[in-house]
Amino acid sequence: MQKVFMADKLHRTSIGGQAVIEGVMMRGIDKTALSVRLPNQTIDTETWNSKSEKTNKWYCKTPFIRGVFNLVDTFRLGYKCLTLSAEKATDDEELEPSKFEEWLDKKFGDKWMKVLTGLSAVIGVVIAVALFLFLPMYTVKFISSFVDLGGFKTLVEGVMKIIIFILYLGLVSMMKDIKRVFQYHGAEHKSIACYEAGEELTVENVRGFTRFHPRCGTSFLLIVLIISILVHALFPWHNMFLRLGLSLLFLPVIASVSYEIIKFAGRHDNLFSRVISAPGLWLQRLTTREPDDSQIEVGIASLVAVLPKEGQDDRW
Repeated sequence: MQKVFMADKLHRTSIGGQAVIEGVMMRGIDKTALSVRLPNQTIDTETWNSKSEKTNKWYCKTPFIRGVFNLVDTFRLGYKCLTLSAEKATDDEELEPSKFEEWLDKKFGDKWMKVLTGLSAVIGVVIAVALFLFLPMYTVKFISSFVDLGGFKTLVEGVMKIIIFILYLGLVSMMKDIKRVFQYHGAEHKSIACYEAGEELTVENVRGFTRFHPRCGTSFLLIVLIISILVHALFPWHNMFLRLGLSLLFLPVIASVSYEIIKFAGRHDNLFSRVISAPGLWLQRLTTREPDDSQIEVGIASLVAVLPKEGQDDRW
């Protein structure tokens, strides 16, 4: 039976992580670690200093402003670790480069991976805008030409966004490679839960904890969708280009408000924090999978590498 930790008995850590290709990234108070299971089955752990002058800037500390900058930094770090993990987890000697990779190497040299990562990020943003802004908005407009939705247009639009989000997660979770990433996501959560409960970080101990964690980034994405419903209720429907433009313009505001809500929920244990965390915990049934012992070993290796020297330094 898995242990569900009690909030009032926890050491709530500010350490957070991310599942990557065959590995786990953990970000501590001053260090970041990336642990990857190599093709020879050993664990490679790379650490680097993640504390920079930027973290002390006023815009990284001021509520309702810091959210955007911290999220951009998180996405940047996430892409960096995904790229590194893909390189480490791949046996280059067994794989012949494709014609596209040869063209990129000839065109951009050693920088082709950065170019490809940047291109992937741009494509990802375009797909996200199309799926979560353009598609729901114009679908509601199409439906309203047959049915008078009145003041429920924004609500219908928001419900569509949430449905698309859940369907998207459900579909990608069926992919073999993504399933393994979601298993490492579970290993990340279990390792942090074990550490917060004050138990020794062993495979046997970590295995016993739940893979659902209340301070997961999945909750943040869901909060963004919910806050967007409230904000978009203020935007006009008579001009779709204006509505789309305002939606993009206010996206940093929505992200910042959502960031503060998640931080508040993570630091408190009350009815509000539980309500905020509940949808994200449910959604983690899609974004996490039960890890095997080898994956738990990777999660532990990454977490141990960023633990503070003083036990209270990482308190949330």
